[in-house]
Amino acid sequence: MEKLTLLLFGSIISVIGIMNIRGNISTIHFYNRGKVKEEDIPKYGKAVGTGTLIVGLSLIAAYLAAPRSEKAVEFIMTAGLVVGLGFILYGQFKYNRGIF
Repeated sequence: MEKLTLLLFGSIISVIGIMNIRGNISTIHFYNRGKVKEEDIPKYGKAVGTGTLIVGLSLIAAYLAAPRSEKAVEFIMTAGLVVGLGFILYGQFKYNRGIF
């Protein structure tokens, strides 16, 4: 049952990532998007959305790998989180000029 939460959260986070990639950044906290210029919103949404989508997909992949190997689950989740946060932080620093 606890592995099912990986699928549920992964699906929700992936949908949010897709929304961000398409330019809807309303799901991102107002203080995290406060300094983003109007013309940079699509690029910011793509950067943050890509990171969010990577995190979500890694949770789904971890769910799919769970019956086979616990080590694979740990590796997939860690790698997805690191790469996803890299994209998110890139978007934050480049287009919002900081984390807050």
